[in-house]
Amino acid sequence: MVMAADSDHEADVFEITDFTTASEWERFVSRVEEVLNDWKLTDSSVDRSAPQKGDFTTGSWEEESKEIHFADFKFLITHYLLKKESKNNEEQDKQAEDALPAAMQDLLCMQNDFPPRAHCLVRWYGLQEFVVITPATNSEAIISESKCNLLLSSVSISLSNSGCQVPVFVQIQQKWRRIYAGECQGPGVRTDFEIVHLRRVPSQYNHLSGLLDIFKSKIGCNMLPLPPVDIAIRFTYVLQDWQQYSWPQQPPDFDALLGGEVGGVEIGKLPFGACEESISELHLAATWPHVTEGIVVDNDVYSDLDPLQAPHWSVRVRMAENPQCLLGEYLTEFFRLCCRKESVEDVLGIGLTDEEGRETGDISSALSKLTEPAAAVPISRLSVSSMVHSARKRIHRRRHIHESPLSNEILNSILLFLFPDAAVEKSDSLKDKAASLNSKTAEKEWSAEESLFLQLKSAPPDSLTYRLALCVFLVNYSYGGLAGVAHLWQEFVLELRYRWENTCLVYGLEAGPPDLRCCLLHQKLQMLNCCIERRRARDEARKAQEATKQSKEAESELSAKETSQGKSWESWSDSEEEFYECLSEQGEDGPQTEAGQNGASRAEGRLHPYNNLTLLHSSEPLYVPVTQEPAPMTEDQLEEQSEVLAKLGTTAEGTHLRARMQSACLLSDMESFKAANPGCVLEDFVRWYSPRDYVMEEVVDEKGNKVTRGELSTRMKIAGNMWVEAWETARVTPARRQKRLFDDTKEAEKVLHYFAMQKPGDVACHLFSCVIHAALLKLKQEEAAENVPAVRKSIQQAASQVNKLLHSTNLDYKRFEEFVKQLAGMETAIAQARSLKAKFTFNNEDQSEATELKKFVSSLLEEPEVEVTGAGQGPAGRIIHRLFVNAQQAALLPLPDEDVGGDKKDFPPPAGREILLRTCVPRPAPYSRSLPQRLFCVLMREEFRLAGAFSSDTSFF
Repeated sequence: MVMAADSDHEADVFEITDFTTASEWERFVSRVEEVLNDWKLTDSSVDRSAPQKGDFTTGSWEEESKEIHFADFKFLITHYLLKKESKNNEEQDKQAEDALPAAMQDLLCMQNDFPPRAHCLVRWYGLQEFVVITPATNSEAIISESKCNLLLSSVSISLSNSGCQVPVFVQIQQKWRRIYAGECQGPGVRTDFEIVHLRRVPSQYNHLSGLLDIFKSKIGCNMLPLPPVDIAIRFTYVLQDWQQYSWPQQPPDFDALLGGEVGGVEIGKLPFGACEESISELHLAATWPHVTEGIVVDNDVYSDLDPLQAPHWSVRVRMAENPQCLLGEYLTEFFRLCCRKESVEDVLGIGLTDEEGRETGDISSALSKLTEPAAAVPISRLSVSSMVHSARKRIHRRRHIHESPLSNEILNSILLFLFPDAAVEKSDSLKDKAASLNSKTAEKEWSAEESLFLQLKSAPPDSLTYRLALCVFLVNYSYGGLAGVAHLWQEFVLELRYRWENTCLVYGLEAGPPDLRCCLLHQKLQMLNCCIERRRARDEARKAQEATKQSKEAESELSAKETSQGKSWESWSDSEEEFYECLSEQGEDGPQTEAGQNGASRAEGRLHPYNNLTLLHSSEPLYVPVTQEPAPMTEDQLEEQSEVLAKLGTTAEGTHLRARMQSACLLSDMESFKAANPGCVLEDFVRWYSPRDYVMEEVVDEKGNKVTRGELSTRMKIAGNMWVEAWETARVTPARRQKRLFDDTKEAEKVLHYFAMQKPGDVACHLFSCVIHAALLKLKQEEAAENVPAVRKSIQQAASQVNKLLHSTNLDYKRFEEFVKQLAGMETAIAQARSLKAKFTFNNEDQSEATELKKFVSSLLEEPEVEVTGAGQGPAGRIIHRLFVNAQQAALLPLPDEDVGGDKKDFPPPAGREILLRTCVPRPAPYSRSLPQRLFCVLMREEFRLAGAFSSDTSFF
């Protein structure tokens, strides 16, 4: 029995609960203390000087957060600190034991009342440093009273255990209510932070007198007389009516060609500015910073608080959210166009095979007609030009049934803007002169913005490509959208086809080969111009040659022989075996006839002697030949050529074939050299073409005399050298009879086919860099007129940013969309500056006041709140007063039957009233230490808030 009892006793012992184990609440308190220690907030010797005026707004606030848990509930604890330079003060260090905590001293500081931009606890209590515990993002709000008391007791114990003198707040109730309860502890003192939040202002507390009663009753001081209460008052008035001002955009001109809508612009100019008021509200804050109780009367019967008599005025403007701005909307629509995939035929519903089957017929019969030797139809009727003209007729015929997206009037205006040389009937020489002058002018214009132009890889301002981008930009938004762009592009390509067929140079392009620094579309247009120039040069050379032959009265037999051996001039442009006619050949007869001995009469294609050199194996001078110019290429052709050469591989056969492909120009020059210098050898060619590969050395001959001899360089003597092989295969052929290195007919058809196959979305993508270029130039121009430094800096950043986007291998459409929004934001900022300048313009001749107003407007755009110099009596104050008076008159217009007399008010009732009450009294007993007390009151139409900080003595109570 005893043993059984002992065993039962042992079992009971093992079942005893260990009450020393920490509970969840104790772990939470310990974790809060640990975080406070980690942040070094328990060091009471740290002294913080009183903040200077403006520190809360201009100073930098540091934030540091950590996550803590109470059981399964997540909290976020955050430390806020106003960063300032530390100052050592020995006297303050000595008094650190008896000094009040820094937070209690902040309660009485008057330097930063009503900061324009700060945390709500900073605005209500004037704190420089505090800690906030809030429920985590996905956690529920702390609503029940028991949970709120548990959190507050946890904070109180943590502060007591750690010795932290930084106030700690806990957010309770719903987050949108911004209700915080907190505590601050010091040596023998404690401050409790409490908040009251109501939807409506109680009538008995709707004035200063009632709020003073609340404050005094809460303090509960038994001293007589009571210490005076220091009062700071701020009334905020809101101005929303701008009806007395003109439109932000000029009203539309319905008589103009492109009028009829707000913000309509003429062709070639970008729209700009807001279509609606970009500033929604102006907030005037009238402040009485230091008022002693008893001086100001404000009760339910009478009030002394007249905003015109307030010693301090400050203003802030509230910008409209996403106002409609023209450039931003146009850019957004253009960017959407870039993402469209429909072709021109899909959009316009026009195909070569339509209901007019009689004209087109069966494809096989069409091919047989083109290939039949004895065609009944003349060749001129079957040319590409005639087919294009017939297609144009069918298009216009069908468009009579279905109305065209662009009216003839608008289309003609756009084409006239793109091709201004077509406006006046000129001779070809005058047109060419105008085109060349236009190229020089365009080059001068874009040289000022050369860095931006090169950076974006767009096109020179005022070039055809640039103007085309502006037209597509305008048509896409205002005249038909996708269908309008497709119509314009089709007419543009037909115009290019017409110019190629009639050898008219394209206006507005720089002379020379394609500029690889420009966008691909600009390069293609330059390539087409190169083809037209080569074709015209060939035709002019032919005409000059025929004129020379006629003047010399050449024999008819020789003429017939040449005609039978060669091809007719009408058909050779479509031949593969084409020859190149050089303009410089017109002057070749002179040197050929003068040197008419030893076979020199057979020489062809000479320009001039070369450096008084003679041929190595004869005494004839060495002549520079007439050669073909290398073929110009666009960047896509260069990439295609590089891919072809890379695919040949590294084998011996591939390397040999690659070298032959790359030596086409060398072979042509060798044939021209042989024709100009009969009896020449490879060494003669090298002496002219690559002098470094002909080495001159002094040697001693058989007689002992020093003579200079030359020989080919080492690389020219390598077995299988391509130069030697090319020289052996080169024929004696002048440049005018060689196969053309640059087949202008073939290349022009390639370009026109490339253009015809482009979809409207592809055209927009090609022109996107030009549109961005034009938008940035427009922003720069408008910013320079308004002088907005923030926008100026943003434009520079945007240029470098879009440079990276445009040159990236894979276009990120999402980032492009964000970039377009950035440009729209800059336009909005400029529109806001323009609106403010229009409102704060004082019509007087006082230069000092005008300068002050400019500075005031500039500050409004950059700072959250701007102080009005001279309050209501200064130049800006008088304008603001006038704005409110006009708004009041517009809002309170009397009816005809009403009496005009009565009390007229210049200002509406304040939208918000903030009253700050401060004093320093002993609490809770008359013999307690005198401590700071503070009550911040917010009275608005739908909000009544009291934020109080009440200190009490914990030693003598």
